[in-house]
Amino acid sequence: MASTKAANRRRVLVVDDEPAVTDWLKVVIEQDGRHEVRAAADAASAVEEFRAWRPDVVLLDLVLPDLDGIALLRQLKAIDAEPEMLVISGVGTITRALEAGQAGAFYFLEKSNLDPAGILSILDRATGLRAEREQHEELKERVREQYDFSHIIGKSKKMRELFELIEAVAESDANILIHGENGVGKELIANAIHVRSGRAQGPFIKINCAALPKELIESELFGYKKGAFTGATADKVGLVEAAAGGSLLLDEIGEMPLLLQTKLLRLLQEREYRPIGSDRTVSVDFRLICATNAEPDAAIRDGRLREDLYFRINTVSLRVPPLREHNEDVPLLCAHFLDKFNGRYQKSVKGISPAAYHLLMRFRWPGNVRELENAIERAVLVAKLPDVQPQDLPDSVRDVAAETAFTVPAHHTLAEIERMAVVQTLQRTNWNKQEAAQILGLYRPTLYSKIKKHRIKDPRAASRVADEA
Repeated sequence: MASTKAANRRRVLVVDDEPAVTDWLKVVIEQDGRHEVRAAADAASAVEEFRAWRPDVVLLDLVLPDLDGIALLRQLKAIDAEPEMLVISGVGTITRALEAGQAGAFYFLEKSNLDPAGILSILDRATGLRAEREQHEELKERVREQYDFSHIIGKSKKMRELFELIEAVAESDANILIHGENGVGKELIANAIHVRSGRAQGPFIKINCAALPKELIESELFGYKKGAFTGATADKVGLVEAAAGGSLLLDEIGEMPLLLQTKLLRLLQEREYRPIGSDRTVSVDFRLICATNAEPDAAIRDGRLREDLYFRINTVSLRVPPLREHNEDVPLLCAHFLDKFNGRYQKSVKGISPAAYHLLMRFRWPGNVRELENAIERAVLVAKLPDVQPQDLPDSVRDVAAETAFTVPAHHTLAEIERMAVVQTLQRTNWNKQEAAQILGLYRPTLYSKIKKHRIKDPRAASRVADEA
């Protein structure tokens, strides 16, 4: 246990040629058990220790016996730019502070103003900043990994379960029915199934039954012979025949006319059909994927979907959850869309402010992922600051948040109100502390401190213990 704690401690390298200063800083910094301190008395030993130990933070005096502190700072940054540099000087001039900042220092402290609480606070800020950068890189890597799943983004439990089901059924030839609200990404799911199937090298043909006039769907699907009807001036190969060896996606299957549903059922049973106006029988080999934004039971009850066809196309049913059911994926999706639209429009929006994240996490997203994508695209286009601000988001997102604005409860102390805010934010983010910290505008170490201060317990931990008992 002790070795694990030591491994998790933050590494702080103090570079100063005054032993009294390094000894005092070591006592101050190591007192809370979260830091480990090593010291170097000159630039040469500092470089050697820096290379070997790889500290998280460096406290660096500007006056050293063998090299100017600014020059050493630049040298260390050239070796590894990640550790934060805190410059300490007994000569606190504005010129030297500016030099330190330009060389990459995170903070400039005067020796005469050093105090234990201030040093620990600045260390927390420095290590918190580094942790945020690492988390951002990890988030980007997760986005890249998920992007490989046919552009579908998600790490929540519901999306992971959906991905696992796709992987399990994709290689089979079973008919698939994908259902979910508009904007959830049903077509992306269909793409994922096709590219993971044994038919990936074959064609993937798509038809949206709601986008075509009902009288044209049959001719598009089955094709026709020249002269079969007015306007049929040449033979046309139908999409069913074009999908041979591959997959056929019928989007919004509930919009297909009932008579045509009967013909589709016969096609699935016999695997052959006749083009309109032809006496030629065409045999076909394709994998059928259907999608609908309607609940299948309701479509059958309303007479829009034949029950016998439903049983034929529903070998495997995939429900794509609406975004409001997995809003813990909102930060991941936002990061993906920021990268996407920064690249498309040559913008450099770095992130999303805590206040804007608060609105994004609270919104219900009736248009699902597509609506979120549009919101981030708008924000990237109109943002004037490095981070997306609330005013950059669509009116619908801001207006709903205004209707449910937080009201300070009466007869509560400030500490009680703070505890409520932390607990409610953790609940909204499914106890994801990184997301909760972003929404509250806190560094993650600060959020941990408040959780400990208010003795806030994750109820899921208690339930797991009960289950194990």
